[in-house]
Amino acid sequence: MRINGPHGTTFTSSTSSARRSSGGGFTLDEMATTTETRAASAPRAAAGIDALLALQGIEEDPTERRRRSVARGKNALDLLDDLKIGMLAGTLDPVMVNRLRGAASDLKTSSGDPGLDQVLSEIELRVEVEIAKAAR
Repeated sequence: MRINGPHGTTFTSSTSSARRSSGGGFTLDEMATTTETRAASAPRAAAGIDALLALQGIEEDPTERRRRSVARGKNALDLLDDLKIGMLAGTLDPVMVNRLRGAASDLKTSSGDPGLDQVLSEIELRVEVEIAKAAR
């Protein structure tokens, strides 16, 4: 089959030795080879459990750990701002309290930087205070 531009296709006559029957059906060329079929097999895992456990044991870069800690601190401060706006509007969303609890648990992870850990512990204390106030 040949495709000629945007006007569609044109069929060319085949010079193969395919035979036509008078019954309207067709038959395959006697020289045609059959393809070999193979049984389907389950996909293989790229890595075993041992490799995944080994990856978990790799110590992460200190700058990466610090960056993640800063991001967790910013997230907690954003949640405190959202809580303040909600309280000023007169609506205290119970979902917000759950999000604050999650942020407080995230802040417990050490960043490796004593100054940053001090700031994060102060943010954590403020989050815990707000959770206690919301629980009343």
